[in-house]
Amino acid sequence: MPEHRTSRTLIDVLREDAQRLPSELAFTFLGAGGAEEDHLTYGDLHASARAIGATLQSFGAKGARVLLLYPPGLEFIKAFFGCLYAGAIAVPLPSANRRAQSLRSLQAVILDAQPSFALTTADGLGFVKNALREAIDVPSLRWLATDIVAPTLQDEWWDPQLDGSDIAYLQYTSGSTSTPKGVVLEHRHVLANSAQIGRAWECDAESVAVTWLPHFHDNGLVKGVIQPLFNTFHSVLMSPVALVQRPFRWLEAITRYRATHSGGPNFAYALCAERISMREREELDLRSWRNAYNGAEPVRKKTLDDFAATFEPYGFRATSLCPAYGLAEATLLVSSKRPGAAVSFQTIAAGVFSEHAPRNRRATRAVGCGPPVPHTTVVIVDPHALTACPPGREGEIWVRGPSVAAGYWNRTDETKRTFNARLSPTGEGPYLRTGDLGVLHRGELFVTGRLKDLIIIRGQNHYPQDIESTVEGVHAAVRSGCCAAFSIETAEEEDLVIAAEVRQRRQGVRPNADDAVDHESLDALIRQAVAEAHGLHIHALTLLAPGTIPKTSSGKIQRQACKANFLAGLFSKRERSVPHGDQAHV
Repeated sequence: MPEHRTSRTLIDVLREDAQRLPSELAFTFLGAGGAEEDHLTYGDLHASARAIGATLQSFGAKGARVLLLYPPGLEFIKAFFGCLYAGAIAVPLPSANRRAQSLRSLQAVILDAQPSFALTTADGLGFVKNALREAIDVPSLRWLATDIVAPTLQDEWWDPQLDGSDIAYLQYTSGSTSTPKGVVLEHRHVLANSAQIGRAWECDAESVAVTWLPHFHDNGLVKGVIQPLFNTFHSVLMSPVALVQRPFRWLEAITRYRATHSGGPNFAYALCAERISMREREELDLRSWRNAYNGAEPVRKKTLDDFAATFEPYGFRATSLCPAYGLAEATLLVSSKRPGAAVSFQTIAAGVFSEHAPRNRRATRAVGCGPPVPHTTVVIVDPHALTACPPGREGEIWVRGPSVAAGYWNRTDETKRTFNARLSPTGEGPYLRTGDLGVLHRGELFVTGRLKDLIIIRGQNHYPQDIESTVEGVHAAVRSGCCAAFSIETAEEEDLVIAAEVRQRRQGVRPNADDAVDHESLDALIRQAVAEAHGLHIHALTLLAPGTIPKTSSGKIQRQACKANFLAGLFSKRERSVPHGDQAHV
């Protein structure tokens, strides 16, 4: 931790900042067009948090879960710290909307977290309440519009007397799954990771951050809000929509505020290299940018090379690129390349993992994500034998350190399975099993893939079972329980592939009109449904004969085997079992 920090909780952090630097600017929020819309000093944030905290305390909120349903902006930050000041457990979520997928996710979180309170803004209160009722009606949920809380209530706040082992917030792992898991993050975990990030990324009071990452994701919350407070530096926040609509706004903000620390998933760098015009580039000055972190999805060498080549004429240094690896279960950051060093690359040869690895797996050109952050141990483990792999061998990434979370909210079995792993035969542990594959080479972590089936596209998590359910609901022709969704790495990004079995017409049996469809129509229906439900483009869709999808003996889909078959071209030999383009009754 910085030498001036004696903090045991995030309350201590903000209180110390407000006492030392009450009038110092902490946060600035930029509107859609890039103009400044709102500001917060440390003193203002402390006062707002006390007022909101006192209001929650008047309802007996200590220990209760509190939903935070806010659009991009600084009101979320006030409400987040208001929860902490009340001794409540914050549950950051996206602001509710009426998209079916959003409502299903929100319903699942409410059922899991069992919140007692929901906070939002006065302008959005009516809409958010109505949207929430469409997902699940919770009559006992108490609502509070935090932007109209009387400032004088701060005088009624009392210290909830928390320590580092008290829960600060639940970080839900996905917005796309019907069974999201809440990662339990105690104050001590967040403070430990903040100190680790500060040392690894060379943050200090002179740093300036710019972030467009959503505040309800671990990236946006820790990097954009908590880390700047921990090291008392200015943070400029933007809406994620601003980047997607016009990537120039991101780099223009870095230029305007002389930002030193900013980043995002790989796709954001690709967008900038592709869509920022030559005329716009001439307005940029990126010399201040010391740490351009890249994480949350596979980091690609081509993207790094293209970005550096495109923006070096405008002051950007390739050594500022900092590929990183982390996950919510470890608060956020696990490893990162240090600013100023060159990015390293390593070819991971096929078959080095173990006999369990697919034999036809192609060699991977992996990007170095740096050494583990201070006080964190990373080991590479054979996920079947649970033994440590020799140096240079691929295996599952296991993590141990002070920022590893306490577990999943109310999920004892999953917590034990994920957070209490031990090496064989020594019993060394406990470790966090990440479900990711990697290699340690000369102390640096290279992430090579995933054991788990989670699909990450453009920085967003998608669970395959959700996508498969959507596909199976498109038409009676798609066989239930016989669909596999997985992602593959293409030259530019990670793309979605779907393989689905379809019914064939039985010889001599007249087909039901509801089951009659040609492959072209079915292809179009599936693509439209997945786009509408998940916002995803299908890179490849393969319609297969019954009995083609690999399954376990208990009937579970073997998605990795499906992926291997697809990459090997085995599916293409069977995909025309039902005539494509004819009026095939399936």
